[in-house]
Amino acid sequence: MTAVIEARSVSMAINGATLVDAIDLRIDGGETVAIVGPNGAGKSTLLRLLSGDLRATRGEVRLKLRELHSYPARQLALHRAMLSQHVNVTFPFTVEEIVHMGAGDSGRAAAQRFVDAALHEVGLNGFRQRQLPTLSGGEQQRAHFARVLVQLACGEALHGPGLLLLDEPTSSLDMRHQIDLVETAKQRAANGTAVVAVLHDLNLAMRFADRIILLHHGRLAIDGGPRETVTPEIIGRIVGVEATIQHTDNGIPFLLPQTMRPLEHDPEKWVLVFPRDKHKAFALATNARGVCAEIMLQQ
Repeated sequence: MTAVIEARSVSMAINGATLVDAIDLRIDGGETVAIVGPNGAGKSTLLRLLSGDLRATRGEVRLKLRELHSYPARQLALHRAMLSQHVNVTFPFTVEEIVHMGAGDSGRAAAQRFVDAALHEVGLNGFRQRQLPTLSGGEQQRAHFARVLVQLACGEALHGPGLLLLDEPTSSLDMRHQIDLVETAKQRAANGTAVVAVLHDLNLAMRFADRIILLHHGRLAIDGGPRETVTPEIIGRIVGVEATIQHTDNGIPFLLPQTMRPLEHDPEKWVLVFPRDKHKAFALATNARGVCAEIMLQQ
């Protein structure tokens, strides 16, 4: 299968600080990938490199076999859609106007069916004429997710399955809407879209992802399925927390927060060893653009 997005020895350094260090990564259509790791591990930076928001200081990123930064902005917006971590809108756009912005050049009439479907999926059908700044934080996040779904749908109608990038998409959502969002993302993957999400909630990541990428100090520590990547040893060594892990009837691991306790060692001082085969790797020892920038990209 041809890779939708591929990073080749990608690094990002700013003012002498290395935020992402020599990461190799390939994601195919239909995959659901969760990027997890401690604060400051490089998760959002890696996602911005994959989106084209940042240009790597070393290495390259290829989208559908083509160098990412060779795409003109409008064309890039038809192949990948990204929900940024921080999106601030103060102008009194209505929810429907915000969601329509995802259509870019597609035209209002042509995109209406995508807008209607997205508003229904995120549960905001009755909020169409509400001004976005008057909504709660979680409702605003769902509106922006609907906008990104419209962008994705418009692009895929022309070019086939694309890339959906989500940076902490559930940070303002209640439990029900967190589940709704990851299930919607999984439905897109079932239709061939490559879906990559930065998530802090490991239980949500394991529910969502076929594959979990764990970053530490800007490096790829582990890349594998939930059972391989989320173990008591790895959580202890990288996150610095002792946790009990159990499994659902269908084998999905989950953590019990009530049993967690911090370990005495500082995980930031541990050193990671990276085997050559990143898909079998184990830890053996120890911003994003706002809506205005995204709208400009699509117009």
